Amino acid sequence: MARANRDGIWPWLGLAALLVVADQITKVLILDNYQLGESTFITGFFNIVRVHNLGAAFSFLADAGGWQRWFFTAVGAAAAVFIVWMLRSHPGQKLFAFALACILGGAIGNVVDRLLHGYVVDWLDFHWGFLGGLFPGGHFPAFNIADAAITVGAVSLILDEILRLRRPH
Repeated sequence: MARANRDGIWPWLGLAALLVVADQITKVLILDNYQLGESTFITGFFNIVRVHNLGAAFSFLADAGGWQRWFFTAVGAAAAVFIVWMLRSHPGQKLFAFALACILGGAIGNVVDRLLHGYVVDWLDFHWGFLGGLFPGGHFPAFNIADAAITVGAVSLILDEILRLRRPH
C-alpha cells in the first residue's frame, strides 16, 4: 500500500508544478512589460496591473518593516511540507488531493516571489461598482494565479468536507 500511495502522489505534484509554472510565467511577463502601478484596461470590470504585495492576503502586514517577508516565506514552506505529507497519506481522495495540490502550487508560487523579489507580484485587477463600499473604486485587491489556486483549493477543501459529512458512515 505504501508504494501505491507514493505512486498516487505524482499526478497531484504535477498539478502543483503546473500551477507554479503558469504563475511564474505570468509574473515574469508582468515584470518585463509593466512598471509598478501601470495598468491596461481590458474590459469594464477587468484590468491587468502590476502591484507588489509585501504582505499576505489583502496586503495584511504589508507595512510591518520587512520581517513579514521571511515569516510568510517560512509559513509557505512549512505549509508545502505539510501538504506533501498529507498528499502522501491521501492520494486516492481525489477532491481532497486536488484541493491540496492547488494550495501547494499557490503557496510555492508566492514563496518563489518572496525569495526572488521580496514581494509577491499581483496583476489581476477585477472591479465592480457594487464593491465600492468595500474597496476603493470598487477594485477587489489585485491577485495572481497562485492566489487563485489557493482560493480554488480552499473552496475545494470545504466542498470535500461537506461531501464527506453527507456520506453514510
